[in-house]
Amino acid sequence: MNLLDLFFPKQCSGCSKLGAYLCADCTREILQGELICAYCRRPSNGGLTHPSCRKRFGLDGLWSLGLYQPPLSRVIQKLKYRFIKSASQELTSLMLRYWAEFSPLLLEEIGKDRGEEWLVTVVPLHWKRQNWRGFNQSSLMAKEFADKLGLPFVEVLVREKETAQQARLDRKQRQSNVFNVFAVLEPAKIESKKIILFDDVWTTGATMRECTYQLKKAKAHLVWGVTIAR
Repeated sequence: MNLLDLFFPKQCSGCSKLGAYLCADCTREILQGELICAYCRRPSNGGLTHPSCRKRFGLDGLWSLGLYQPPLSRVIQKLKYRFIKSASQELTSLMLRYWAEFSPLLLEEIGKDRGEEWLVTVVPLHWKRQNWRGFNQSSLMAKEFADKLGLPFVEVLVREKETAQQARLDRKQRQSNVFNVFAVLEPAKIESKKIILFDDVWTTGATMRECTYQLKKAKAHLVWGVTIAR
């Protein structure tokens, strides 16, 4: 046990048991649900976008660890509003374990390329919000995620406009709220690349779809969305 664990012991977000932010019993209670197409939201093999739903500048697939319900939602809230690095490490390890065990399709694709064509990036916060919060929890998790996969992490997107928080808006408002908000820095870094776009939560998908549109316009070859929950 390290010094931090001694004074600030880890406590399960589901049952308050000491030792981890998600104990083994509560981990088994994570509701996964079926993987879905990012556009029609119907079940999809491995999370692939259905051929009939594909768009020129659209997501190629979507994978989430589980549904945004307790105990998973409580861990995400801890990350978002009281960032605890060891909680992010637990979640990253859990995501990769579940990914390999239950839906290895994307991992197999990365393996075929030996990771050489792939990179991980993240949905950015506006700089004012990031300064206020002190961190972007999705960025910190995406770096750990990339490191465990042996892939480069590159922050290629920037949020050019300050917008209202998506959580406070309805579906239609979310779409207009993020329209034309993102831009790609140094497009040459992503040309012909296959990208894992990381965010914490998928709700309507408006933010991730808009980010993907900008990445594909900058000539990214493929974009998969990966989130903790949806």
